[in-house]
Amino acid sequence: MLNLLMRNRVERQTPAPRRFLSAVADAVRSVVSPASLMVEAQEITAPDPAGLYAPEEIPAVETIEAAAAELDRAAEQARRADRGKRAARKVLDRLPAGRYGAWTVSRTPSARHTVDLVEVARIFKANGLGQVPMKRSAPSLKVERTAVLEPSLYEVARIDREHFTAA
Repeated sequence: MLNLLMRNRVERQTPAPRRFLSAVADAVRSVVSPASLMVEAQEITAPDPAGLYAPEEIPAVETIEAAAAELDRAAEQARRADRGKRAARKVLDRLPAGRYGAWTVSRTPSARHTVDLVEVARIFKANGLGQVPMKRSAPSLKVERTAVLEPSLYEVARIDREHFTAA
């Protein structure tokens, strides 16, 4: 925040009209609510993938809740592990290869290969092929705990189905 209030050194050396316009722009920004200048990002949802449960195949709510709780627990455990790995790598990445007590630090070339998109874009441009075709990655599964206030559509459908099949 402090950087926003400080003037740039280059700006101090600019001609007076530019400094004046900059001061006017700063004054306008201070009058206009900064929140109104920001566009709120809308949450984008991806379409459901193929291979989902049919309504009659959906497991019991207790099974779904247990799976969601397990996913949440495992995700939190993975985040803790990632934080620990990042902290350890801060130290280990800066070490030269060698033996340190009971541990040996070395580096091996990666077996992974990735496409050099800069080179591909250069080839496309050189041959007049337009933009490099890209595709989106698979959508991410997002599971959030919510307060249960009313039954979901699937619960209502299950109750209706159980009521009519029992009769």
